[in-house]
Amino acid sequence: MNTVNPKDIADDAVVLDVREQDEYDAGHAPRAIHIPLGDLPNRLNELPEVDGDLPVVCRSGARSGRAVEWLTGQGRAVANVEGGMKQWNAEGKTIVSDSGDAAII
Repeated sequence: MNTVNPKDIADDAVVLDVREQDEYDAGHAPRAIHIPLGDLPNRLNELPEVDGDLPVVCRSGARSGRAVEWLTGQGRAVANVEGGMKQWNAEGKTIVSDSGDAAII
């Protein structure tokens, strides 16, 4: 499985966030595309085209790992974000919330 460390992801990169709505609303990467894991099969056509592997993130890396395995089987170029949003936060990467409240992970 392809993996990528959050510190190696550009601050303006598009990432696929597969967490649930409440988790995403609380805080996410600035250019995240939100498609919950369970919705992926029906929303595959919504995945953006990016140069290289599309980073896939969840809270800790487990759900995104499952998403990466499935998406790879669908012929998609993806990489699991190591440690998920927990590691993203620990690396000091930008996190935003749609509500304007302080982002939390």
